[in-house]
Formats: sequence, C-alpha cells, structure tokens
Amino acid sequence: MLVNAKEMINAARDGKYAIGHFNINNLEWTKSILLTAQETATPVILGVSEGAGKYMTGFKTVADMTKAMIDGLGITVPVALHLDHGSYDGCLKCIEAGFSSIMFDGSHYPIEENIEKTKDLVKRVADNGMSLEAEVGAIGGEEDGIVSDGECADPEECAKIAELGVDFLAAGIGNIHGKYPANWKGLSFDTLAAIKEKIGDMPLVLHGGTGIPEDQVKKAISLGVAKINVNTECQLAFAEATRKYIEAGKDQEGKGYDPRKLLNPGAEAIKEIVKEKMELFGSLGKAK
Repeated sequence: MLVNAKEMINAARDGKYAIGHFNINNLEWTKSILLTAQETATPVILGVSEGAGKYMTGFKTVADMTKAMIDGLGITVPVALHLDHGSYDGCLKCIEAGFSSIMFDGSHYPIEENIEKTKDLVKRVADNGMSLEAEVGAIGGEEDGIVSDGECADPEECAKIAELGVDFLAAGIGNIHGKYPANWKGLSFDTLAAIKEKIGDMPLVLHGGTGIPEDQVKKAISLGVAKINVNTECQLAFAEATRKYIEAGKDQEGKGYDPRKLLNPGAEAIKEIVKEKMELFGSLGKAK
C-alpha cells in the first residue's frame, strides 16, 4: 500500500534500524523492489530523481505506474513513493502527481532561502498527507548533473531546518553519490553526533549508500540515521547481470532477445542487492 514515509521512518528510528530507499528507473526496477519488499515483509521507499522522472515521461506516469503495480502485484507492505533531490518546482509537480513523499534539496541555496522554501513545502505536504525530507550540506559526487565535492553540514543550520517541521533530514557527513574513491576519508561521525545533539529525535537520512563499509553503516544507524539511499549498487548489479547474459550469447538462443528475457537477469540481480541492503539496515521483516 502507498503511504507517506513518516511512520515507517519514525519506527525505524525508535527501533534502531533504517528503511531502505531504492531508486527506480523503469518498470523492471520498480517491480523488482516491490516484489522483494513483499516477499520479505519489509517496508520500503521507492526513490525517483528528477532525471528518472523525466525519462519515464513525467511524475504522473511514475505515480500512476507505481499505484497500479502495487494493486496488480498485491503489495501489502508499506511503500512510499519519494522524490529524490527535488527542486522546489519538482516538489510542486510531485505533490500534484500523487507522490506520497518528497525531498526538497535546498542545500545549494543560502540557508535563509533554504529555510524559506522548506517552510512553504512543510505546509503543502501537510495539506496533502505527505512526508517531507530536507537537506543541509551538499552530498558529494554527481546527481542529475549537479556536482559537489561534498561537505559536512553545519549543525546549527540543521537545527534551523529541523524546527520548521520537516519529517526527516539529510545532512552531509562526508557521504558521496556514486562510487567512493580509494582516498575517501569515511563518514564524519563527529559531525553526525553534533547534528543529532542539535536536532533531537529528528530522523536522519544517509545518501550515497553504495560502498560505505558495513561497520560505518551500522554506526550511523546507531547514531540516528533511519533512512539510507541506494542507487549506484543496483545500477552496477543490473549492468553486470545484463552484460553476462549477452556475452554468454543467451540473447541469441531461442527468443532470448525478447526484452522480458533480456532484462530478467538484471531485474533478479536488483532483488538480491535490495534484500542484502534490507538485511544490513535491519529493516528486513519489519512489516510483519
């Protein structure tokens, strides 16, 4: 069932685990993640970047597809459809399209403008029964053409955004989108602890969940992270499984070129990654 993410994330915060946010890019990805969540009785968040939304012909198409798929597959676990790193205009479009949750990424604005726009969206999501994620401190790497070296968020600025009434907060603590470089310094747990001291019970979000060592993931959860985003790892697994299928010549056997057969190995690989991450995050089976 499609719900906003507030209840599942608050439960994760209280239970010292994290909800997995997995980005979707097409029907196969959405189906793989939904089936894995249902088979393991695990709440899940489907993330949609503005680029992926455009690729799938618009946010309304994504929302309608997701709702129809939840119904068609008989999905009963809690599912949130969430805009990832949304612009202000993108957030308004997702509210209209029927998403159940949005993220406004105002981290590139001066803090005063971030506050102003976030404050407006807090009221809009409340009027529509949605949940809202905000961001302070840019996440490293590249997302929809926006490139950043990453920065640690200012705990005081985090407190200003948190007090506006957002449901959960993404704060930069040295995390990076995409693959982590060999010289990555790791997560800044001092920053995370300082932020937590300022914002109290507000659940935190860790972006760039691909490649963070398991011990750091678990420590972040113990310090208040209740939502972890994963995208690149699914992309890599999908690409590798598809490549193996083609290189083995299976696309030339019988009707192996049929898209349903061609894309199936990648779809199955995504299921494995999603299940592994759910287990690592501690959310596996929490919808029982």
